[in-house]
Amino acid sequence: MKTYTGMLLVFLMLHSPADAHDKCSKAECAKVKEQIRTMESRMRAGYSRAQGQKYEDKLRELKARRRKLCR
Repeated sequence: MKTYTGMLLVFLMLHSPADAHDKCSKAECAKVKEQIRTMESRMRAGYSRAQGQKYEDKLRELKARRRKLCR
């Protein structure tokens, strides 16, 4: 019985942080996706050459973050 209880405690200790991290990742993923949609919307509205370079750089950065967070 002690072995079962010990195993259960270890499982619960390891399981909880993963859930918290998963929820955080989902929230961060959603935030990054929204930022990408906003940036793409700005780009469709038109921009100068200098703004275009900044928008492309920001979009590239956001897409890299999305690849890292949204698995």
